[in-house]
Amino acid sequence: MAQPDFKKEAEAIFDEMVATRRDFHQHPELGFQEVRTSRIVADRLTELGLEVQRGVAQTGVVGLLEGRKPGPTVMMRFDMDALPIHEENDVPYKSKNPGVMHACGHDAHTAMGLGMAKIMSKYQDRIAGTLKFVFQPAEEGGAGGAFAMIADGALENPKPDVAFAMHVWNPVPYGRVRVVEGPCMASSSVFTLTVEGKGGHGAAPHLAVDPILAAAHIVAALQSIVSRNINPQDSVVVSIGQFSAGSTFNVIPDRAILKGTVRSYNTELHRKIYRRILEMATSMADAFSCKATMETVAIVAPVVNAPEPTAVVRHAAEAIVGADKIDEHRTMAAEDMGFFLEEVPGCYFFIGASNDEKGLNYPQHHAKFDIDERAMINGVTIMANAVAHYVMNGH
Repeated sequence: MAQPDFKKEAEAIFDEMVATRRDFHQHPELGFQEVRTSRIVADRLTELGLEVQRGVAQTGVVGLLEGRKPGPTVMMRFDMDALPIHEENDVPYKSKNPGVMHACGHDAHTAMGLGMAKIMSKYQDRIAGTLKFVFQPAEEGGAGGAFAMIADGALENPKPDVAFAMHVWNPVPYGRVRVVEGPCMASSSVFTLTVEGKGGHGAAPHLAVDPILAAAHIVAALQSIVSRNINPQDSVVVSIGQFSAGSTFNVIPDRAILKGTVRSYNTELHRKIYRRILEMATSMADAFSCKATMETVAIVAPVVNAPEPTAVVRHAAEAIVGADKIDEHRTMAAEDMGFFLEEVPGCYFFIGASNDEKGLNYPQHHAKFDIDERAMINGVTIMANAVAHYVMNGH
């Protein structure tokens, strides 16, 4: 029996997906606060006949679509949360929640997830296996939504054999797709360096121990970690994003605080970087008669695509957009889908969503972020074809 024409199916529900996406866009909710969003998701899945579990990791939703024949369990993950950004777009579907905005595309992901559920539920009689729809809260900012869902049993009863996720991506124009085997997004962690000195009057620095001077030298020294300690063929980022010290112009403070992030594709390399950060910070602080201590917070694991599922996605994408419109893609941005892919082999891919002619070309996390909504057709079609490879083709 021929595989369904999933592009035709996606086009048929395109207006519905747009309406759903715009509704979520008007009512954005931050991580672990997706009460309205998760209620709508759970209600829609229930109406489609799926077995639905609500309240997973507070506001997450898991829906199961059982096929009529035995087979593998295929997981699809869609994130739901928004960002603490005040929207600057002048559109009819502008956020009605001041200071909160879907500036990353999770509204589209959730709409595509519901679109996937509607399409696949029509073919329940032909499915050999189980489809597991995972709607995740709190992806943004390392809030821990994926880890929390795993801890709450999202990968159990049944455990998936393969997992897929996608992201609408504005660095890529509509009509193109990015997918790559191996690492595609970096592990991310946060560190805080506290440099302790001795406060005093700015007019008598010789009577104080200046932590600002020591911290400034630490910032400069840390830039040598990547350039002089890491193989140039490895991808690593060390960035200081916050430098806090003092409260007025003429007082040397007791302490200075530096906050930054490390990004890499390799866990052992990540540890090596932290060893060097601590060594350099403590030594540099000591040289200025200060003391440095460090705290770290691991946020997310790297997103690593397994060979076989990635080949399946690439084949599905080639059939939709053409081989000439598929690029390999790696970014030092982070995504907690990596926690799922540590447990289940799978593929995370990117759907081009920008359109220069329509002015839809602002990057993710920008106050004017918006997408060419036709990207949702490509996303649903590619994922549906990839899923069907496992549950409709006797895989």
